[in-house]
Amino acid sequence: MADNNGTGLLEQLKSCIVWCWAYFWTVWFFVMLFLVNILRLPFRYNDSTAVSMFLNTLTPKFYVALTGTSSLISGLILIFEWWYFRKYGTSFIEQVSVSHLRPLLGGVDNSSPSNSNTSNGDADSNRQSVSECKVWRNPLNLFRGAEYNRYTWVTGREPLTYYDMNLSAQDHQTFFTCDSDHLRPADAIMQKAWRERNPQARISAAHEALELEDCATAYILLAEEEATTIVEAEKLFKQALKAGEGCYRRSQQLQHHGSQYEAQHRRDTNVLVYIKRRLAMCSRKLGRTREAVKMMRDLMKEFPLLSMFNIHENLLESLLELQNYADVQAVLAKYDDISLPKSATICYTAALLKARAVSDKFSPEAASRRGLSTAEMNAVEAIHRAVEFNPHVPKYLLEMKSLILPPEHILKRGDSEAIAYAFFHLQHWKRVEGALNLLHCTWEGTFRMIPYPLEKGHLFYPYPICTETADRELLPMFHEVSVYPKKELPFFILFTAGLCSFTAMLALLTHQFPELMGVFAKAFLSTLFAPLNFIMEKVESILPSSLWHQLTRI
Repeated sequence: MADNNGTGLLEQLKSCIVWCWAYFWTVWFFVMLFLVNILRLPFRYNDSTAVSMFLNTLTPKFYVALTGTSSLISGLILIFEWWYFRKYGTSFIEQVSVSHLRPLLGGVDNSSPSNSNTSNGDADSNRQSVSECKVWRNPLNLFRGAEYNRYTWVTGREPLTYYDMNLSAQDHQTFFTCDSDHLRPADAIMQKAWRERNPQARISAAHEALELEDCATAYILLAEEEATTIVEAEKLFKQALKAGEGCYRRSQQLQHHGSQYEAQHRRDTNVLVYIKRRLAMCSRKLGRTREAVKMMRDLMKEFPLLSMFNIHENLLESLLELQNYADVQAVLAKYDDISLPKSATICYTAALLKARAVSDKFSPEAASRRGLSTAEMNAVEAIHRAVEFNPHVPKYLLEMKSLILPPEHILKRGDSEAIAYAFFHLQHWKRVEGALNLLHCTWEGTFRMIPYPLEKGHLFYPYPICTETADRELLPMFHEVSVYPKKELPFFILFTAGLCSFTAMLALLTHQFPELMGVFAKAFLSTLFAPLNFIMEKVESILPSSLWHQLTRI
C-alpha cells in the first residue's frame, strides 16, 4: 500500500513539473516574440546599453497593461479549469499534460513486458468496475402519474432525468413487447406507444388500444402515467390483471409450438409478474401491508426464477413495516449470499437487525471504558460492511443530507441507490431505539479499514470510479450528487487562482505606485537578463568575431 501511495505522489509530482515547465516556456516564448518581432530591438545581450535603453523606454502604463492582461488570461484559465473539474471531476491541464506531454519527457510505458502482470490485474479490476456500474431498475420505484407528476405540479421541478426515463422506455420495450405483436392490433399500437417520448401521445395510444380489446399493457401504461392517485392506479392494475391472466393462460398452452409462441409466453409472463408486483406495492402504499406481504410471497413462489425484479427487496421493506424481524432475518438468510449481487437494502437491513439487539443500551462512553461486547462488535462490523458497500447512505439516514424522490433506476453502491434506500427505510431505522445513534458513532470508522479505497477493498471489490458520472445522469440537476471518495481541488486550479490573484495585485500596485513599481520591474528584468548576458559573452569570446557578426545580421 505504501508503494501505491508513493507511486501516486510521484505521478502527481511529475504532472506538476510538466505543467510548470510547459507554462514557463510558453510565457518565455511570447515574451521573446514580443521583444523581437514587435519592438524590433537588436538582440546583443553583451550590449548593456541596448538593454538599458529598452528598459528606460517602458512606461508604467506598459506594466499595468502587461500585468492586467496576465491576470485576465489566468482568470479565464481558472474559470475553464473550474468548469471542467465540476463537470468531469478532473483537471483539463493535468489530463493533457499527463496524456501528451509526460510521455515526451520519458513517461512510463505501460506496454512493456515487465508490466504485463500489472496490466492484467488492472484489466480484471476494470472489468469488475464496469459490471458494478451497471444500472438497475429500482425495485421500489414510484408511480409517475400519482407520485412523480404530483411532485412536479407542487414544486415545478422535474424529479426524473431524460436519461432515467429513456432507460425506463427501453425496459418497457424489453419486457412488454415481442416480435409477434403485429399479429394482435392492440399490441401493435402499444409497441409504438412505448417508443413515444411525449407522455400525452403514449396515453392516447393506450386508450386507442383499449378501444380494440382489453390490453394488459395499455392498462399498465394508464395506471403508471395517467392515474393521479394510488387508488386509481390500483383499479387500473386490477383490470390489467384480468386481461393479463387471460393472455398468460392462452400463451402457456401454445408455448411449445414454436419460437414465436415461446416469445409471446415470455412476454406475457413478464407482464403478469409486473402487474402483480405493482398491485402488491399499491396495497403497501394504501396501508394494507399484510395483504402486500402475502401477494409478494405468492408471487415469489409462483415465479421463483424471475429475480430480475428484485421482489425480495419489496418484501423486506414490508416486513420491516410490520416489525416482523424474524421473517426479515429469514429472507436475509436466503438472499444475503456471496453468489448473488449485493444491494444497500440487503447490507443495511442486516446491519439494522444486528444493531437492534444492542442499540437501546449502547453508550459510546461506556463502550470506551469497558470495550465492546461480542454483540456490539457484531453490530459494528455489520455497519462497517454496509458502509463499505455504499458509503453514501449514512448521511441520508442521519439527515446530514436532504432527500429527494428516488429515480426509476439506481446504480448499486452509488448515490442514487443510497437515496432510494433511505427514502423508504429511514422510518425503520428511526423506529429502532438507538440504531441511528449507533450508526452515528461507528460509521466513519469504516474508512480507517480501507486505507486506499480506489485500489483495495476490505469485504467487497474496490469502490468503482464510474459511480459519479452515472449518478449525475440519473439524478436531477437540483440535487448535489454525493461523491466518494471526496475529490480535492487539483493543483492546477489552485496554481491558476494564485497566479491570477498575484498578477491582478501587480497591476493594481503598478497603477497606484508607477514609479516605485517601475524601479522594481527594471531591477527584475536586469536580474533576469544577467545570466543570458553572461552566457552570450562566453559564447562570443569562443566564436570568431566574423561568424558572430554574420549571425547577428541574420
